[in-house]
Amino acid sequence: MTHRFNDSDERMKVLLMVSRFGHCLNDLLYRWKIGALPIDIVGVVSNHFDYQKVIVNHDIPFHHIKVTKENKPQAEARLMEVVEQSGAELIVLARYMQVLSDAVCKKMSGRIINIHHSFLPSFKGANPYKQAFERGVKLIGATAHYVTEDLDEGPIIEQDVARITHAQSAEDYVSIGRDVESQVLARAVHAHIHHRTFMNGNKTIVFPPSPGSYASERMG
Repeated sequence: MTHRFNDSDERMKVLLMVSRFGHCLNDLLYRWKIGALPIDIVGVVSNHFDYQKVIVNHDIPFHHIKVTKENKPQAEARLMEVVEQSGAELIVLARYMQVLSDAVCKKMSGRIINIHHSFLPSFKGANPYKQAFERGVKLIGATAHYVTEDLDEGPIIEQDVARITHAQSAEDYVSIGRDVESQVLARAVHAHIHHRTFMNGNKTIVFPPSPGSYASERMG
């Protein structure tokens, strides 16, 4: 048996990563600010400048790392420098739209959480919400999972869905989907930082929250 003891008063150091969709980032920042997500945000990494002012206004270090096909190895080397220098124990991809290399996934195994939309049936490629609208989907949802070398197929931590009707537009789908993504990611991070998860092969075992923490975790 492998066992580990953790100090419940010690906050986990978390590095957030975002591209141009800020709903998950803003949700995590709000939960952190009001104490519903007890973490130390040691920095935010982005391949764009869209949220630089927001991050700086929160007194959080902002790191712009431009990523192209030509400079990807250098960009990832810079990312790992930020991880090492900040002491980050967890990376949260809050709608970061760049694919991490196998090397980074292996080095940070079990310490990177990603969020992505999930539909029944599944739609891939550009404008998935538009595709869902055109097919008359009745449920849309989101999946938070640990990142592995298999793109979007890592062990699942948290999922949720929302029911859709014909009276709603494609724009409504996007809005509702973003709400679901934000809540699912926050619950996944909450479970990880409280050491309620462990990976078992292709699955993630998630223990229920302790008394008193459930309300903050379910906050919308």
